[in-house]
Amino acid sequence: MSGLRRREGNSEGEGGAGRGEDRAEDRAEDYERAGLGGRLTPGTSPALLLVDPARAYVDPDCPLYAGVEPAVAAMKALLAGARRAGIPVVVTRVRFRPDGRDGGVFFRKVPTLKVFVEGSAYGDFIDGLAPAADELTVTKQYPSAFFGTSLAAYLTAHRVDTLLIGGLSTSGCVRATALDAMQHGFVPVVVEEAVGDRAPDVHAANLFDIRHKIGEVWPMARVEEYLAAVRGGERH
Repeated sequence: MSGLRRREGNSEGEGGAGRGEDRAEDRAEDYERAGLGGRLTPGTSPALLLVDPARAYVDPDCPLYAGVEPAVAAMKALLAGARRAGIPVVVTRVRFRPDGRDGGVFFRKVPTLKVFVEGSAYGDFIDGLAPAADELTVTKQYPSAFFGTSLAAYLTAHRVDTLLIGGLSTSGCVRATALDAMQHGFVPVVVEEAVGDRAPDVHAANLFDIRHKIGEVWPMARVEEYLAAVRGGERH
């Protein structure tokens, strides 16, 4: 008989949900005590970045299907709001050569990235999320929208100080892009409902980490208020 005592209850049993909430609160308090989780104030010159809104994530026949339809709907609302506000819009996509050699180690580590080789429909934009003719498309081969692209130069040229971020997936390209945005001097604001991941717990953990170490995580309602203020106020 094991000498380990079995913990009473579980995440699905009586009291499990409450203990889970308590642990989350304890974790947040611990981070605050450690000095993690300072607040960043967005500026008055934002841009919207939609990270990889690709068909791969919403087509059940694709191995990368992630069940992120609610996030896609939120991305469409976010895009509409950005266009009404008249702020710069950037949308990224992933494309590889047929042999994947331009993806280097990343392509070797994640073989399913072959769904994004040139000519694959899985790499196409989700309906309703393609950039307009006057909006920027950034083609990338790695998780961050900044790595190996001209995105930082484009944002700097447009005097952008804040980057609103939606897209897929939270734990991969969204997180990498938010981190690089911060490292390039832009305030990253991840829009909570407009990002998604195949695993809810992984999604939540990455939002927690982004909120405490990288940037801001705002609900859509707060972003809409911010965009309304930008639209009717000062944009430098």
